[in-house]
Amino acid sequence: MTARKKTWLMKSEPTDFSIDDLKRVGTEPWTGVRNYQARNFMRQMQVGDTVLFYHSNCDVPGIYGIGKVASAPYPDPTQFMPTSKYFDEKATQAQPRWDLVDVAYVRHLARPLALEEIRAHADALGEEFALIRKGSRLSVLPVTAAQAKLLLSLE
Repeated sequence: MTARKKTWLMKSEPTDFSIDDLKRVGTEPWTGVRNYQARNFMRQMQVGDTVLFYHSNCDVPGIYGIGKVASAPYPDPTQFMPTSKYFDEKATQAQPRWDLVDVAYVRHLARPLALEEIRAHADALGEEFALIRKGSRLSVLPVTAAQAKLLLSLE
């Protein structure tokens, strides 16, 4: 029996890496996650899982495209690079602290789903939808099948 594919929301600032960048390169390692809960979510990801690509910290934050998980989780190499802004002096090759997955481009949404529009559906998305929960700033979030279906129906 194969595990059921899951959906995740992954945030990126478009000035750092956008859905257009992902389309251009095809597949990209999702480096730089330095929050333990977000890292633990990435450790649960499986090849083929869906990624809702979210632009944050921009004029119109929202979901702009769809990707898929293209690799099993593996240690983020930037944690070992002293010149990287993601360097972690406590991480070692023998005991890495941070993992990543590769994300592959699938498609742009027909139109962006702005955070404002997503919030308008808060009741249907439910309290557990962390994107619209006050105080939640995670860059990687699980999305239930029902939440994903609702979000994509808005497209």
